[in-house]
Order: sequence, then C-alpha cells, then structure tokens
Amino acid sequence: MKNNFKKNIHYLQDSEYPGRGLIIGMTPDRNYAVQIYWIMGRSENSQNRIFVKDGKFLKNKIYNDSKKVDTSLTIYYSMKNISNIHIVSNGDQTETIYNYLKKKKSFEQAIYKRTFEPDKPNYTPRISGIINPSELNYKYKISIIKSFHNSSEMCIRNIYNYSAFIPGVGHCITTYKDNGNPLPSFEGEPYELPIYNDSMKTLNYYWDLLNNEYRVSIAAKYINLKSNKFEIKIINKNN
Repeated sequence: MKNNFKKNIHYLQDSEYPGRGLIIGMTPDRNYAVQIYWIMGRSENSQNRIFVKDGKFLKNKIYNDSKKVDTSLTIYYSMKNISNIHIVSNGDQTETIYNYLKKKKSFEQAIYKRTFEPDKPNYTPRISGIINPSELNYKYKISIIKSFHNSSEMCIRNIYNYSAFIPGVGHCITTYKDNGNPLPSFEGEPYELPIYNDSMKTLNYYWDLLNNEYRVSIAAKYINLKSNKFEIKIINKNN
C-alpha cells in the first residue's frame, strides 16, 4: 500500500492540471470517515471562486462579484448530507443525488439521469461520491460520468462500490489526467492516497500537492463514525 501511495502521490503532484478532485476514505485511527474535495481553474471565471459553508453544506461562491460571468458550471453545492449519508460532487449533480436519496431512490439511479458537462470540447466529467457508514452492502461509492475520448456522442458511467473502509486510505478521482487542449478525461480506477487523523494535516497536505498556479479551494469533511457529527474545514486561495 505504501508503494502505491508513493507512486500515486507523485502522479497527482506531477499533474499540472488534474482539475477538480475528490478523495473518500477513513482515518488511520478508524474514528472518522473523510471526504476531500478541491477545485482548480485555468480561466479567470474559474479562479474567481471560494468555498463557503451554508449551514451544514459546502458550496462554491463567486469571490469578486464585479467579475461575475456565466456560473452555470462553476457555482454549485459541493457537499450535502441527508442524515448520515454524505454526498460530494463537482457539479449540480449534487442536487440530483440529494433529491433522489430524499425520495429513497439510489445513488445509481441519480447517476444514470446525468451526463458529462456540456463544455465543448472538454466535456468535463462529473465526479461524485457518497458515504453511508450504516449501510451493510457498501460504505462508500465513487462515480465518474465522462465522454468517450472527448466525443459528445457517447457517455460512459462508471460506479465504484467499496464494501469497507481501509484505515488510513482514501480513493481519489479527478476530472482530468492533466493539462491539455482539449482536456483529457480521467482514465482508470480511483487510486489510493493517504488520509491522516488530523483534518488540517490532511487538508494542507493535499493543498500543497496541487499546482499553485491553478488551485483555487479545498475542503475536508471529517465524519465521526460513533456520533455522526461532522466538521468541514476549508482553504481558499482568495481570502
């Protein structure tokens, strides 16, 4: 596992532009389930954002209102929860998942209703995840909805179902492999990365791994597996 960590850390660190990313896992002490989510941006519009808490939820917000342009793909709720089911995503599919779960429908049903983002020629993947510690058949799931080699004609939906947490391990997925024109979508399965007991250590660790020019915001949600209480911590480039 440690060898995988080393390889995967270098992979993320060496990627100039992995885009948006999420990690889901568990702390080494087994006390917390963890969701990490970050946003990056190449354009002024994408850079002009911050994370803010909205009650128990996390959302993106325009930082400088005077520079506001089209926000249809850049402003959304990143983290929501229904009781002890915790949702994280890189777009407005957060609402789709949230509404489906409220209606006692499944994560999979919500994912099947959505497609990749309509930002031609990139057709950015939609990445999403949920944690449900009380579920017997799984503990967390990660999905990616992406185009087939940047083609608008074919949508691929992959869902990864994790039956158990591994202490100290998180699974990571990002929107892109790296920088490019068009941006190449993520390939392969979610890969293993370390999770730490201290939320700020985890938050700072991944903030420091991301390319300084493009990183915008990062958040870490630590969910106490005994009490179901949780806390969200944030780092924003724009303060």
